[in-house]
Amino acid sequence: MGEYLDQIPENLKGHMGEIARGSGLPDGEETCEGIARAWLEKKASFEEQMRRLGMKEVDRVAARDERGFLVMTWSGSLIKVGPLVEASRRVEYASIGLRTNVPESAAAVSAALKDDVVAGRVVAFRHGPIRSSSPAFKIAVFTNPLGLAEQDEQLSLAARILTREFVEANAAVPRPRGGK
Repeated sequence: MGEYLDQIPENLKGHMGEIARGSGLPDGEETCEGIARAWLEKKASFEEQMRRLGMKEVDRVAARDERGFLVMTWSGSLIKVGPLVEASRRVEYASIGLRTNVPESAAAVSAALKDDVVAGRVVAFRHGPIRSSSPAFKIAVFTNPLGLAEQDEQLSLAARILTREFVEANAAVPRPRGGK
């Protein structure tokens, strides 16, 4: 294995191979290393936004919990789940373009979680922008009490910043000449 893939948590290494196969990029160590490097950059960006916003990492958020939250998935996708308002949530999903078998982005103004969101399990929706994601890697919630509107505003800002940074990380993944 290489420099970056060696830094990926052991339980995610197989998933990195699946991402490489679903990317349409050439098979090989260079592709896996590029994807691993991008994933590590996304993880660092996610953790930095958590710190800046005064968020903490949790292992679970109950489907009925009113708080909004951010999720980074095993695939390095980003899910912004707004606070629960009148039985629905605003949800934004961004795969950020490496995979060809999932949408690049999707949003729903009125979404509902199917189950609790738990680290290591897929994030599933009863109705929303996607049916389910890859397993949640990191789940971040606010530590300070914020109103629902302020939570949604802060989460949307963080999602815009992270989406831009995730796109930049993916842009550095080596691509064949004339390809993607």
